[in-house]
Amino acid sequence: MCRWLAYSGTPVLIDEVLYRPTHSLIDQSLHSRLGVETTNGDGFGVGWYSEHAHTPAVFHDTGPAWSDRNLHEIASHVSSPLFFAHIRASTGTAVQQTNCHPFRHDHWMWMHNGAIAAFAVLRRDLTLAVDPVLFPSIEGTTDSELMFYLALTYGLDVDPPGAVARMAGLVEHVGHAHGVAEPLQMTIAVTDGERVWAFRYSSAGASRSLFYSSRVSDLRGLHPDVSFLKDVSDETRLIVSEPLGDLPGAWNEVPESTYGIVQPGQDVLRTFKPQYG
Repeated sequence: MCRWLAYSGTPVLIDEVLYRPTHSLIDQSLHSRLGVETTNGDGFGVGWYSEHAHTPAVFHDTGPAWSDRNLHEIASHVSSPLFFAHIRASTGTAVQQTNCHPFRHDHWMWMHNGAIAAFAVLRRDLTLAVDPVLFPSIEGTTDSELMFYLALTYGLDVDPPGAVARMAGLVEHVGHAHGVAEPLQMTIAVTDGERVWAFRYSSAGASRSLFYSSRVSDLRGLHPDVSFLKDVSDETRLIVSEPLGDLPGAWNEVPESTYGIVQPGQDVLRTFKPQYG
């Protein structure tokens, strides 16, 4: 499987979040505590938004994140108010740049941890459901990217939670038709550059780990000496596959079958259910 993080808030150097925490995503690429695999070395990616472009920038490579000098160089010099980072452990598809997350289409970014069970069997039926207009934009061979394009097909631009629910419903419907009892395992982050939606769901009801950070205002009261908390706004939020450190009170588990929205003003948590038909 994989590990990922999504950051939204005060613009910071990507390095501040990607490298500096005690259990950073770079540390997790070698020493994951909650993932299926301890090592996540089958490629990586970062994607970020800036005030100068409509679409996010993305950087991918197929080597391990822990030793990539270019990643460190970029993270040390790029500041962004919203960025994704992902380290990959392949579930069977090729280790190649086009299979590295986050995936981008227009102003959208998407990343995933998990798998579609028996993907080789289900892949044809699922691919045929993608809007023909969108199909030429698919570059890789992963279930994760195909899930993204199914969500785009089902109206991601208009209703992100509904689009992801319809995508999940299709995967389960096709899986069950092929005799796959528990077709879907997913934690997903998707953003339009302004809001971030994060989903935790699995057909088995035993989803991969996912956490969100506590409100910055609350954390300042608990930890007045932490310099990072002094420099970011109350709107700042992180969503992560596993906590980036052991700071008491900093991390909250996303409940099973739930999605959350990080947005200006009040963030929300809501129940997630696949939609069929």
